[in-house]
Amino acid sequence: MIMSRIEAPRDEATGNLLDRLLAGLPADVVLTDPDVTVSYANDMASFCEAGTPAVVVLPRTVEEVQHVMRIATELRVPVVPQGARTGLSGGANASDGCIVLSLIKMDRILEISPVDRIAVVEPGVINATLSRAVNEHGLYYPPDPSSWEMCTIGGNIGTASGGLCCVKYGVTAEYVLGLDVVLADGRLMSTGRRTAKGVAGYDLTRLIVGSEGSLGIVVRATLALKPQPPQQLVLAAEFASASAACDAVCRIMAGGHVPSLLELMDRTTVKAVNDLSNMGLPETTEALLLAAFDTPDPSADLAAVGALCEAAGATQVVPADDAAESELLLQARRLSLTALEAVKGTTMIDDVCVPRSRLGDLIEGVERIAEKHQLTIGVVAHAGDGNTHPTVCFDAGDPDESRRARESFDEIMALGLELGGTITGEHGVGVLKKEWLAREIGPVGVEMQRAIKAAFDPLGILNPGKVF
Repeated sequence: MIMSRIEAPRDEATGNLLDRLLAGLPADVVLTDPDVTVSYANDMASFCEAGTPAVVVLPRTVEEVQHVMRIATELRVPVVPQGARTGLSGGANASDGCIVLSLIKMDRILEISPVDRIAVVEPGVINATLSRAVNEHGLYYPPDPSSWEMCTIGGNIGTASGGLCCVKYGVTAEYVLGLDVVLADGRLMSTGRRTAKGVAGYDLTRLIVGSEGSLGIVVRATLALKPQPPQQLVLAAEFASASAACDAVCRIMAGGHVPSLLELMDRTTVKAVNDLSNMGLPETTEALLLAAFDTPDPSADLAAVGALCEAAGATQVVPADDAAESELLLQARRLSLTALEAVKGTTMIDDVCVPRSRLGDLIEGVERIAEKHQLTIGVVAHAGDGNTHPTVCFDAGDPDESRRARESFDEIMALGLELGGTITGEHGVGVLKKEWLAREIGPVGVEMQRAIKAAFDPLGILNPGKVF
């Protein structure tokens, strides 16, 4: 680390920043070697500009985060907080001359309470690590993004992420009871509670969740847990059209059923998963619907849902025989985005959420957009809550194809708004969707949100250029 600081370019401003940071930080948490810091420049989003950070800091304590923010405020240096950089909107991308504040080393699970049904964790804890830890206590942390083996709780909080189980259990925001947040000037603020109830004052916890690091740095989170449910069983239903599969989704939800998972994969996605993993999914289908129940008698629930799928025109309905077969089907779903990326090498992953009743209209519209632009666009969806991920596959080395990919992406977002939806259900705004956020919430909404930003961050140093 000392050699990398000596070898790194060091002008007067950078040198002063480093000296001030190192006055209160261990040398091994400060990275300046350009060959190293460049790897922290961006997340996984396409078409999002990223700058060159002046320094990367990997704090291990709350006090170290506070020191960084005090120095950043004094020197007016922008700070970009990061988790695992699995985001898909450019929300973690560096800006020129910034401090990248990577929280991945703050990865302790501080408390698990079966009585209070809470966990207290640092932001760098991996989602799957927390899930497995609470399972040992007979508890369950429901939010499970597809990247759950890599993404961090802090990143999940920053983007208010969702996952496969949202149809029954909801998104991250519904499980964050309280937060410790380091503000732009280095002060530490605690929000929320660890009690089952609490309505004291404005709900600053919900305000921080989904703010993408633009209001403060989350350094600790108190999360709600649920009793661990029975092992879920999964049903796979094949359809001759995506519209028929969407009709089945509507029938299931209108019938009062509460699946723990209700996911849709279109033909393009199924083929991509087979090409990547040889899983043997049925490529003759136009849409594959996965439904799961974690009730005391999942077989009965699956039978009822299977009948609704057949009534909607399913060509085949196959319930899994056991947990192992169910997990294999879920693994196929989790591989979807990775498999689509392999089609052309680069993807733009949209995140449009529409009312369930308009899900079929969105998917049919995406098909028209793909045909218009002569592109491969696979659709995978959290169908139970209307959250779709149309994924544009393209060759980043082909300028014309890249242009068509960006145009198709924008047309899909416009379609989502026309159908009464939103531009993002769980990935956040970041850099990628700033223009579209303004279209969705309108000028008054933008004005009020900017006022909130100014109250928390009057110098505008927290994750600048994101969201607005």
